[in-house]
Amino acid sequence: MSAVIFPKIIFKTRRWMDDYSSDDMRYGDLTESQLRNDFRLTDISAHVDPWRLTTFHASPQRQSLFYSPTIIQEKITPARCASLLFDEFRQLARMFSFYGPYQHVIGEMITHMQKNSGMPFRSSSLDAALREQIMSDTREKSTIKRIKLVLQQVIDWGSNECTERIDARMDLMLKDSYLPKFMRFKDSFNGLGITVHDTCATHITIDSLAINNNCYRAIVTYNVQDHFGLDKHDIRSKVFYQFRLFRLWFYLQRSQQFGYRPFMTNMQATVEITGGRDEKI
Repeated sequence: MSAVIFPKIIFKTRRWMDDYSSDDMRYGDLTESQLRNDFRLTDISAHVDPWRLTTFHASPQRQSLFYSPTIIQEKITPARCASLLFDEFRQLARMFSFYGPYQHVIGEMITHMQKNSGMPFRSSSLDAALREQIMSDTREKSTIKRIKLVLQQVIDWGSNECTERIDARMDLMLKDSYLPKFMRFKDSFNGLGITVHDTCATHITIDSLAINNNCYRAIVTYNVQDHFGLDKHDIRSKVFYQFRLFRLWFYLQRSQQFGYRPFMTNMQATVEITGGRDEKI
C-alpha cells in the first residue's frame, strides 16, 4: 500500500473554476428592444432615464395642495449617466447590507464593477466570513464533520498513515455535504447574501496530515469562487425582478449601451481540523 501524498485535493464541485462562459458572466449583449420587451426593463432608475440620457427631479418651486410639482429633465452624458446609476446601485444595496463587519464589502464590489476591468475580486473580509461560516457550521452534513468522519475511517492507526481509500470516501461524503454558502437569514442583511449568497465552485484541499498517538491534525484549505453577475434567469425571477437594485444591476451589465463587466469573486480559508481514533462525531 503506497502512502498518500499531501497536499491533496479531496473535493471539487462539478461546476469548475473560472467559468467565463456562463450566462451570468456575459455583458453588453442585449439591445434596448430586448431589455424592454423580453425582460420588462422599463423602470430602471428612480433618478435617471438611461435610454434618453436624462435626469429627472421635481422643481424646487413651492408646492401646494392644488398644484403638482414640475418634473425637470436635464440631458446628461453617457459617463455621467453611468456614474449616477452606480451611485444609486450602491445606495440600494444598503437595504441588504446594513449590519455587521462585512457590510462594507458590497460597496467595494460595486466600485470594482464600475472600474470595468473584469479582473477577479479578493477581500480579506470575505475570506474571514468564509472561515467563520465553515467553523460555525454544526450541522451533521457540514464539510468539517464529513472530513473528520472520513479521516477517522481511512487512517491506518497501526502504521499512522492515510490509506488510498481517502479518494473514494471523501468524494462520496463531501458531494452530499453542505458546502459553505451565505444563505442564512442573517446573510440577508449583513452584506454576505448580496455579495455572494450561493457559490459557483468549491475546491477543498488537505494541505498536511499528521498522525500520532491515535490522534490526527489536518490543515485544510477551502478555495471558493462566485460570480458577481446576473444571468437571464435571475432577472426573470419574481424575487429578483421586484427589487430595483437587480433591474439596475442587470441593465448596467447586459445593456449594449454600457456593458459593465461582471467578475469572479475568489475566497480562501485555511482551517485546522483535529480528531482521534475513538472520537464521537
